[in-house]
Amino acid sequence: MAVVVIEEKCKGCKLCIKACPFDAIDMVGKHAVINEKCTACSQCIAACPFDAIIKTESEQEAADLTEYKDVWVFAEQRAGKLMNVSLELLGEGSKLAAEIGERDVCALLIGDDVDHLIPELYAYGANKVYLISDPLLKNYTTDGYAKVMTDAINEYKPEIVLYGATHIGRDLAPRVAARLNTGLTADCTRLDVSTGRYVEYLNKSTTLNTEGMEADADNKNLKQTRPAFGGNIMATILCPRTRPQMSTVRPGVMSMLDKDETKKGELITVAHKLSAGDIRTEVVEVVKAAKELVSLTDAEIICSGGRGLGDPEGFKLIAELAEAVGGVVGSSRAAVDAGWIDHSHQVGQTGTTVKPKIYFACGISGAIQHLAGMQTSDLIVAINKDEEAPIFEVADYGIVGDLYQVVPAIIKEWNRVRDDHNK
Repeated sequence: MAVVVIEEKCKGCKLCIKACPFDAIDMVGKHAVINEKCTACSQCIAACPFDAIIKTESEQEAADLTEYKDVWVFAEQRAGKLMNVSLELLGEGSKLAAEIGERDVCALLIGDDVDHLIPELYAYGANKVYLISDPLLKNYTTDGYAKVMTDAINEYKPEIVLYGATHIGRDLAPRVAARLNTGLTADCTRLDVSTGRYVEYLNKSTTLNTEGMEADADNKNLKQTRPAFGGNIMATILCPRTRPQMSTVRPGVMSMLDKDETKKGELITVAHKLSAGDIRTEVVEVVKAAKELVSLTDAEIICSGGRGLGDPEGFKLIAELAEAVGGVVGSSRAAVDAGWIDHSHQVGQTGTTVKPKIYFACGISGAIQHLAGMQTSDLIVAINKDEEAPIFEVADYGIVGDLYQVVPAIIKEWNRVRDDHNK
């Protein structure tokens, strides 16, 4: 799908330029020309009084897949600190590169004065680091990051590009995918490599069956698996015709490699053509709200409350438990929807995916959307009055009882053991 200008009909009135929300139209001589920023939104088509702009639906030519190599990970950093999900994706990228064969796992690092992060990227698995550095990239902007990343991908042609499903990753990935005219699968929970061209939807209890499907032994496609239909099935999606293959992955889903501080790699400094005029927004000030201090992704212990708390006052008890065990407060979607606690605490498919060492589920029934976000925790302790609650199916320890009696008992015993240990 592409938007094109018919030169014979174009009168150079510039109405299309005024209508375009993406600055995707330039005047070349007396005619309008569509540039790479176009998203095919059709605003210019409606604005043109001369029917000089049309949308074509001609079949897209397949990319030459042999030109694309390596696995790239967008090394997201904020204020000079790498996001954990980037390190997790380096581990996953190393696995994918090994499965495909003769591929390097590479980190794409964008920012200003971020050179100190390069050794950490090597330590967690990067064979190469592509560095794009400029004062204009100090703070994340959609325009700036999308332009330099698109240009870098066009130049170096990675086969796979992975992003963390963070606020930045979810904003950046679709912009880059649209400019590259390639596919993007969001919120993946599993990545594998397979030969063949197919798309299949499967139930969680089944495995991908490729029997009888068209296959091409020369192409190794990325199998991108994500929840669909409210988490009731898992969709496995491939991108067989275009490159790069792009996915966003939720934080806490993949595992990091063991840190190896002796590991070295290759640094490639990427030249870019970014100018201040390419960025339509200006970051005046970054203000951190108190709710941003809740870091569910990095927490080793999470104490979550659900509808079983009865009212918002119940989270005071959850906060006491979290303080006693050295954890943070989480919640189910039901508690957030009821207005009992801020969304930043929500664990689950529509909240944050977590993988702590210990997860306390207090008064949480265990809807499939919640389980999707915490079932990979190392140890799950569930407390619920209903002995038939689905949460007990994934719990390592289940306590059937009133949480207002059980949780204070846990706090008391935890404090006792801690005090005895400190004597």
